[in-house]
Amino acid sequence: MRSSVELMDGNKIRLTVELEEAEFNAALDDAFRKIAREVRLPGFRPGKAPRQLIEARLGRGVARQEALKDALPEYYERALIENDITPIAPPEIDITAGQEEGPVAFDAVVEVMPQVSVAGYEGLRVVLPNLEVTEDEIDGQIDKLREQFGALQSVARPARDGDNVSMDRKVTRHDEVLLAADDELYEIGTGTFPELDKELRGKRTGDILRFNANVPEHGEVTFSVLVKDVREKVLPQVTDEWASEASEFDTVEELRADVRRRMETVKRLQATLVVRDRVLEALIELVDDEMPEGLVRGEMVRRVENLQQRLAQQGARVSDYMEATGVTQEQLEAGLWAEANAALKADLGLQAVAEIEALEVSDDEVDAEIAEMAKRYKDKPESLRRRLQSEGKLPAVRSSLRKNKAMEWLFEHTEYVDEEGRVIDRTTLEPLAPEGADIPTDSPETAATAAEETP
Repeated sequence: MRSSVELMDGNKIRLTVELEEAEFNAALDDAFRKIAREVRLPGFRPGKAPRQLIEARLGRGVARQEALKDALPEYYERALIENDITPIAPPEIDITAGQEEGPVAFDAVVEVMPQVSVAGYEGLRVVLPNLEVTEDEIDGQIDKLREQFGALQSVARPARDGDNVSMDRKVTRHDEVLLAADDELYEIGTGTFPELDKELRGKRTGDILRFNANVPEHGEVTFSVLVKDVREKVLPQVTDEWASEASEFDTVEELRADVRRRMETVKRLQATLVVRDRVLEALIELVDDEMPEGLVRGEMVRRVENLQQRLAQQGARVSDYMEATGVTQEQLEAGLWAEANAALKADLGLQAVAEIEALEVSDDEVDAEIAEMAKRYKDKPESLRRRLQSEGKLPAVRSSLRKNKAMEWLFEHTEYVDEEGRVIDRTTLEPLAPEGADIPTDSPETAATAAEETP
């Protein structure tokens, strides 16, 4: 098989494939075997009729057309791999020779992703959250633990945020009593009832309050409150004795050391979780090329459909989502357009890195990925491969794996610094990428999209 590529306008290429007649004979043999299983000829069991008899009965052209229909997708896929082409739309195939007899040739016009420049990708510098744990942060965690062991103590001063007020409270609407509670303990400043917080601040034991406020589901109601006691929370002293009671450690020093270790672990995890996004953001900044409007619009449509599906699973609609989030139709569309544009830039940027660094994917790696995909979709690898191949999506699997390699390359060659500009040891960020993660875009050539649309 010989193949060649011709560049066309509008991010399209013409892929020309030529086959020798002897090479196409194998596809003809398969076509005859398929037809033999389907036709019924007197005196022969299904699949046992000789080829000569089938040709005499049906004509040689029937098998040739069947062979062209079944084999061309495989030849097309091989040509894509040989020429390292990733299509983003189904091809327009035109058989230019061999429909009746002789060598077979066909043209496949297909749209591909545009190429972009990523100048400077070798020197990406990404800022991550600080990994250093300060003494103030440790003090804050210790104080939270002290809060759990605090004791309430009555005070004569006016109430303030953080105090607990013991009160009798009645809530009415006109003559209807909505709530009547005695000896209710309420902490001021929690924000549970902002109007109540406001009224209680500065009050003393024995004060009586009466005010109106709006509450959900009931509208305007009347609060009647008797302040029976004002209590402040007294926290225990930070001593070794308290540390042994409040934790598994005998001393404050040991407790603080444990808090530091835990906070360092959390900070590393937080940094690890944002590494992927920050690296992609830095790569996207390098892509100055304008994305074709048709591609962005197609990506945006897919994102809208995904949003609709997710909301439908929760029994909601897009209009419900907009009302809950307070965004307008224009704001929602603008946000999705920006996301789609960024996703395409990330995708093309990764492709460019893979091309420059000559990152390739072996057949064994593709086979392993298809096997993993088959497990997720409870399918057989051979069956999934055939469907991906027949629908022209098999190259998407290879492309996705290649872009994953580009992402790994960027992880390994990016410099990481904290918010103070100090270099972060990359070994503290392992693993930098989720194991088996697909490329971070919803573009149509991802393996994930190919697999989800196929079964």
